[in-house]
Amino acid sequence: MSNSLDVRVVGVKLYFLPVTMRVPLKFGPEITTDVTCARAALQIESADGKVAWGWGETPLMAQWFWVSTIAFAERLRCVKEFTLSMARAWRDFDVSGHPMEIGHAFQRDLLPALLDGYNAKRREKNQDQEPMPWLAALVCCSAFDLALHDAYGNLHDLPVYDTYCEPFMNRDLSSYLTAAEGTKIGFHGFFPKDFLIQPPPTRIPAWHLVGGKDLLAEDELTGEEPQDGYPLLLPDWIKRDGLTCLKIKLRGDDIKWDFTRLLDVGGIAVNMGIVWLTADFNCTVEDPAYVTEILDKLRDAQPRIYQMILYVEQPFPYDLEMHQIDVHSVSARKPLFMDESAHDWQLVRLGRSLGWTGVALKTCKTQTGAILSLCWAKAHGMTLMVQDLTNPMLAMIPHALLAANAGTIMGVETNGSQFYPDASKSEARIHPGLYRRKNGSIDLSTLGDSGFGYRLERIDRKLPAVSFEG
Repeated sequence: MSNSLDVRVVGVKLYFLPVTMRVPLKFGPEITTDVTCARAALQIESADGKVAWGWGETPLMAQWFWVSTIAFAERLRCVKEFTLSMARAWRDFDVSGHPMEIGHAFQRDLLPALLDGYNAKRREKNQDQEPMPWLAALVCCSAFDLALHDAYGNLHDLPVYDTYCEPFMNRDLSSYLTAAEGTKIGFHGFFPKDFLIQPPPTRIPAWHLVGGKDLLAEDELTGEEPQDGYPLLLPDWIKRDGLTCLKIKLRGDDIKWDFTRLLDVGGIAVNMGIVWLTADFNCTVEDPAYVTEILDKLRDAQPRIYQMILYVEQPFPYDLEMHQIDVHSVSARKPLFMDESAHDWQLVRLGRSLGWTGVALKTCKTQTGAILSLCWAKAHGMTLMVQDLTNPMLAMIPHALLAANAGTIMGVETNGSQFYPDASKSEARIHPGLYRRKNGSIDLSTLGDSGFGYRLERIDRKLPAVSFEG
């Protein structure tokens, strides 16, 4: 079934924006010093001939979504090449409907074949070539998917989240989602808006990332740090931004280092009035006993710090189907959130059966996929969080909006302002509360009432040469 509100894609543009970090960020085993952001624009046309543009952006953070021994430069080259193929595919994707319907069809019917075809071409050149993973394909796709949702909101002069219901959507959630086995949950007659916070808050708590290379005390300074006016030490960040929530990056393969890091950061947190902590192992653990040993030692040695841990994030390998580890022993101690593993709602369903209790949503895995995972998780009593991919510039806005509308366990992760604050200066002039945390929160009140509320006409951003237009 279709209606007069349906749209189709009629134009695509793609830009690559390079960004250099002010300080390095450790993602699992890799150190990140720069990133390329993909910024996409999609033009849509309605049945009655009206047109509108929308925009989406995501960092192509290959260190996160493609953990490999392949050189980073080669992975980035492949990711950019595949993103260009995404632009051509979206231009030629002749499917009409609501963005949820178009985005879902693209990911279900076209994206797997595109990835398989790309990996086949790479194997022809080198028989030992490691394939690009599905998570990488989702990230490449996400900028276009975000732009599609933004364009639809702009076309109807409505916020994106107000369109996730009738009469805009042709099909309810039962067309997309299936309940967990043994439950009586049904999705007939329900739309995404039924699972959203209404009205969404305009101010939400902000989490600060404590990376593995982040400095905690003055005796760690070497004199080579940037002198750019931004804090260098964790206590200075806490004072400047009034922080109350810290996310601690751990190694996952060095139990002594991880435990000591929790003690060191936790000690600062206790002394400076931090309320909540999380521990993020970034997919590097293979045995739940590693995590439970750390948690039990922390509980016995420092019960105050243990109590401050709100949840544990993604300790285990992200390929959940290959590594179906029973994690009930961890989630019995602390809420356990899927991040890299939660590609889509089907994997969230599998994760729940293995003992995971929460889902960390990310817009970089597509807005369409995030909304469907959100609805499935909420319907099954799972807790939500929205995690950052160190989102600068436009990428920060849909990310923050997802958290505000989802109703997370506690606010949103915001670390773009830590690692490349100057990259977002143009956007921050219009939305200062999104890019500078104050009193431990970010402020969304400056966003507009159309699409994602970018207010692009006010943002003085000079884009590089277009990489694709069609």
